Amino acid sequence: MKVLVVYYTMNGHTHRLAEAAAEGARQVEGAEVMLRRVPETLSEAELKKRGASDEARKVFSKVLICTPEELEGAEAVIFGTPSYLGNMSGQMRTFLDSLGELWKRNALVGKVGSVFVSSGSQHGGQEAAILSFHPTLLHLGMVIVGLPYSFESQRRIDEVVGGSPYGASTIAGRAGERMPSETELAGARFQGKHVAKIALKLFR
Repeated sequence: MKVLVVYYTMNGHTHRLAEAAAEGARQVEGAEVMLRRVPETLSEAELKKRGASDEARKVFSKVLICTPEELEGAEAVIFGTPSYLGNMSGQMRTFLDSLGELWKRNALVGKVGSVFVSSGSQHGGQEAAILSFHPTLLHLGMVIVGLPYSFESQRRIDEVVGGSPYGASTIAGRAGERMPSETELAGARFQGKHVAKIALKLFR
């Protein structure tokens, strides 16, 4: 059973969540987990203008670019994206818009789909970005899985933290200075494991 974690990152926050989600999925026996990225659509000049982290970009560039064929061959796909103005990143949107042939052939119908995000602030559109992602997954025929309240840390009120029933998330800070907390990483691990367990049931 194959689980894909497909993401975009500019400063490394979504990358860390992606690694955690993959780690969680690997805890499920029988799950083959692959980390993939979507293609960059911005020029190097534009990335520098936006303050993209050179270190994060080097790590991101070493991850293989996802192909539509890999999506078709997977039983579950966990997508990760920064939240931009309450929506997914343009890079992720462009990638999803390239899946028309899979849509025509109903190639993703019945596969599990899930989403995690990062945003600059606590109220930076995390839930809106995930919800804006869901219609695309539904049009592709995927079965949407979120982050249930059985992940008890969603209920904690002793720290500022990302995460909702829609999916794991992290707060990056206005200048990207804050990396995912252990609670946020735990949410991503939980989500990855949860997705893989459900996919395994459907696969069997």
